Amino acid sequence: MDRLKAMQTFVQIADQGSLTKAADVLDSSLPAVVRSLAALEAHLGVRLFHRTTRRISLTTEGRSYLQSAREVLAAADAADRALRLDAAEPTGRLTVTAPVLFGHMYVSPAIVRFLQRYDKMRCSVLLHDRPVNLLEEGVDVGIRISALEDSSLVAQQLGSIRRVVVASPEYLRSHGRPGHPSELMRANCVRIYPTTVGPWRFRDRGRPLSVAVQGNLEFNHIAPAVESCAAGMGFGNFFSYQVLPLVAQKRLEIVLEEFEPPPRPVSVIYPHARLLPARTRVFVEWMKQEFAGIRL
Repeated sequence: MDRLKAMQTFVQIADQGSLTKAADVLDSSLPAVVRSLAALEAHLGVRLFHRTTRRISLTTEGRSYLQSAREVLAAADAADRALRLDAAEPTGRLTVTAPVLFGHMYVSPAIVRFLQRYDKMRCSVLLHDRPVNLLEEGVDVGIRISALEDSSLVAQQLGSIRRVVVASPEYLRSHGRPGHPSELMRANCVRIYPTTVGPWRFRDRGRPLSVAVQGNLEFNHIAPAVESCAAGMGFGNFFSYQVLPLVAQKRLEIVLEEFEPPPRPVSVIYPHARLLPARTRVFVEWMKQEFAGIRL
C-alpha cells in the first residue's frame, strides 16, 4: 500500500464528503478509491468513516487522523518543493577529489565554472595521485582515471585517456624514430616512480606486450618528467593529457601509436544512494557536459 497516496485519498473523501466525488477529483475510479480506503483502515485497525447508502461521515478516529494526515501531506509537499528548488539551485558543500595534474588542467576549471553558475554551492577540491576512498574519507564525488573496482560506488564515464610514448624532435633526429616497442630497450627512457619504473605496456597485433626499459633519470612527479623529455633526455610514457600541450607546441612527438594499450576510462564516481543529493546530481551532470567536447 502506498501510504501517502492512501492518505491523499482519505483526505479527499473527507473534503468532498463522497467517495464518487473524491474519485473524480483524484482522476481515479470509484473501486480504486474504495480499495485504497479499505487498505488504509486495515492498516490502521480502525474505521475512518461511517458509511450508509446515503451519506458518509468521519468517525471519532477519522476526525483525529484527518488532522495528522493533512500535516503529513503538507510536510511531504514542502519537502518535494524544497528538493525541486534545490535541484534548480543546488546549495551546500561538495567535496571533490581528482588526480593532481588532471585536476589542475581540467577538473578545477570546470568546478570554477560550476560555482560561477551555482553561487550558493561551496566546493572543497582535494587533488591526490593516490586512490581516495570516498566513503572513508568523506568525499562526495571523485574523478578517476581507471576502471571502477569498488561495487559500493557508481561510475559514469566522462571519456577515455590514451597512454602514449613521447620524445622531443631533437632526440628523435639524433637517435631515430622507433618502429617497434622492443627498440625502447636500447634507448634512454625517463621514468616516473612508481608508475613507469616497471615494464611499459603495449599491444602488438591485439596481444599484450611488456617492454623492460631503462634510463638514467627518474622522477616522482609528472611535470618535471615531461619537461625533461621535451629537453631531449629520452622517451617518456605518459597519459595523453599530460603531454598534449607540449605536443601542440611541437616540443614533443608521439611515437608507436599503433602499439598503444587500450585507453583508460575517465569517470565521475560517487557512492551508491537511492536518494542522491540534488547538489551531487547537478554536479555530475555538469561534469558530463563539461567533458563532452574535450578530446583527451
